[in-house]
Amino acid sequence: MPGREGDTKVGKMIIAEFSIIPIGTKTTAVGKYVQAALKELEKQSSIRAKPEAMGTIIEAENLGDIFKAVEKAHNSLFGLGIKRVVTEIKIDDRRDKEATIESKTQALQ
Repeated sequence: MPGREGDTKVGKMIIAEFSIIPIGTKTTAVGKYVQAALKELEKQSSIRAKPEAMGTIIEAENLGDIFKAVEKAHNSLFGLGIKRVVTEIKIDDRRDKEATIESKTQALQ
């Protein structure tokens, strides 16, 4: 992901985890909604996404790219007829050293 003019964090990654909850579905199964959100994330070249069991982890060089990707994933559910969507975001913006999805996972070992 190339840095953008004005970025002060070139080379640093922000890691976020988010989950999207569709409200008012006719069934408890939400796979098709998760798939729609993931398809939107795949279109975002400025982030890397890693789906997990209870949410999705994304990394990007800046918060704008994180928020843009989450917004697009969030809005994708409305295109499937959902009338209410709840999205939770947790952000790890570490500025004292480089961090990636992999480095955070490796730190646990």
